Amino acid sequence: MKFSIQSLYTWYRNLLRNPKYRWWVILGTLVYLVSPIDIAPDFIPVVGQIDDVFLLTLLVSEVSGLVIEGWKARKGEVGAEVPTNTTEGSTSTASTIDVDAVSVK
Repeated sequence: MKFSIQSLYTWYRNLLRNPKYRWWVILGTLVYLVSPIDIAPDFIPVVGQIDDVFLLTLLVSEVSGLVIEGWKARKGEVGAEVPTNTTEGSTSTASTIDVDAVSVK
């Protein structure tokens, strides 16, 4: 199995985005940050704080992203269907579809 920082980041992010595990991951991360048992012990200058800073940065950025997405969804900015008028005066909902244009020669 190939290990990379990107795969670790993706795994952590996906775990945080899963509502079933979100609070457990947040709690586990906070316990790891205050725990004296680390990958790199905190008593080693600079190196001891690198894993904590990395994990704290990752946690704050992902949780803030989730909060912003939730706030936008609550305000109706994300995934909201816009009513459009039809020719008969009734309204229906329309959704946006992204299309990639390809030129044909």
